Amino acid sequence: MLNDVSETFAGLLRDHGLDVRLAAPSYLEEPRGKYQGRPGFVARPKNTEQVSQIVRHASQALVGLVPYGGGTGLVGGQISTDGPIPLIVSLEKMTAIRGIFPAENALIAEAGAHVADIQSAAADAGQLFPLSYASQGSARIGGALAVNSGGLNVLRYGMARDLCLGIEAVLPDGKIFHGLKRLRKDNTGYDLRHLLIGSEGTLGVITAAALKLAPRPANRSTAFFAVPDPAAALKLLSLFQKHAGEMISAFELIAGTSLDLLAETFPDMRQPFAMHPDWTVLVELGAGPEISTEDLTLKTFEAALEAGLATDGAVAQNEMQRDAFWQMRESIPLANRSYGAIASHDISLPLSEIPQFLKDGDAAFGQTVRINAFGHLGDGNLHYNFFAPKGQDRVDFEGRAPELTRQVHDMVNDRGGSFSAEHGIGRMKAGELERYSDPAKLAAMRAIKQALDPLGIMNPGAVLGE
Repeated sequence: MLNDVSETFAGLLRDHGLDVRLAAPSYLEEPRGKYQGRPGFVARPKNTEQVSQIVRHASQALVGLVPYGGGTGLVGGQISTDGPIPLIVSLEKMTAIRGIFPAENALIAEAGAHVADIQSAAADAGQLFPLSYASQGSARIGGALAVNSGGLNVLRYGMARDLCLGIEAVLPDGKIFHGLKRLRKDNTGYDLRHLLIGSEGTLGVITAAALKLAPRPANRSTAFFAVPDPAAALKLLSLFQKHAGEMISAFELIAGTSLDLLAETFPDMRQPFAMHPDWTVLVELGAGPEISTEDLTLKTFEAALEAGLATDGAVAQNEMQRDAFWQMRESIPLANRSYGAIASHDISLPLSEIPQFLKDGDAAFGQTVRINAFGHLGDGNLHYNFFAPKGQDRVDFEGRAPELTRQVHDMVNDRGGSFSAEHGIGRMKAGELERYSDPAKLAAMRAIKQALDPLGIMNPGAVLGE
């Protein structure tokens, strides 16, 4: 049985030279306001050895630990709401870029480094760190790997998992796993790197990572296209793949509801179409200096017009317009949050299932709620959110959220999809994991948890809900 973190335990850590203090309110909150942590203590180690000390003392005192990155997680993985009060372990002091290896397309960063700072370090070396999403200025790479975050460039570069070559981490007994290899090939038994990535702090504390960089595209082209429907958007993706292949960095599907919410929330934000289409896609190509991505985009747009896959388009003419296009896309979650969703869903589906899913969703829910569907069509990830209709109060719908979410997740599961595409499980979706996962998978996960963390001190209550 775990114990509450106490002043006595905090004092013990301080006696060993560790920075431990009462947790400020910011450590006890999360972006959507769904969870509120209880007052306790936060430790702020400055290196991996200090993380190891904290974990060893916690295992001896049976105190739970909650690893904390940037606090941007959307499923409550960083907030403990019940059970014994744990010690928060914030990696905010561990921000160093330990090394950049341009000839290897690799970089080593400590877990507390912000994703945006890693992007900047890569850019200074003339390279690209492709992980990209709206919260990259506050999200830290340790947390990004802990939840295997996705973002805007998964179609071309993959998830956080695909960008990680090696991991350094502190395991639940306090031992340090020295796995910071910069190798593309290393077949030496079980891969602890991939076990720790996506484990949301339940199997250890990630302290540093060797990351994969990519050549920085010399030419980029970014464009919005109005499309008749999601089925046409999917065919447009195939057309771009035929013309541009792996030069496609992003392919985003955006419902007209997203544009309406942006106009209501950010009325001064310029949009590419005077009248909001029912569906649009945002496409970006990136290539070397010998290829004109703008010409390729325009050529594909002409073919799309002829085939009836697009009805209008706007191609960014400079970096300012390109940035404005992406600011629109990255502001959709902010508009959603400002408006206040009844229920939000981070789902993924086989690409061919998406058009019919959206049709079935309109039929099932469209008469009672306002639906906003947007996301990464290129990799099958949709953010499928419900809002109160105009003129109605979301409070009147809050009691329906569990029922609506169950219906959505059942529809996704029936189509071979996932109820959690890129946000993880945390505490919010532990019940969904139990409901929808294969029994053999759950049994294996519990066996791994028991083997590595028999005392149950690592992020208790997250993922497996135990």
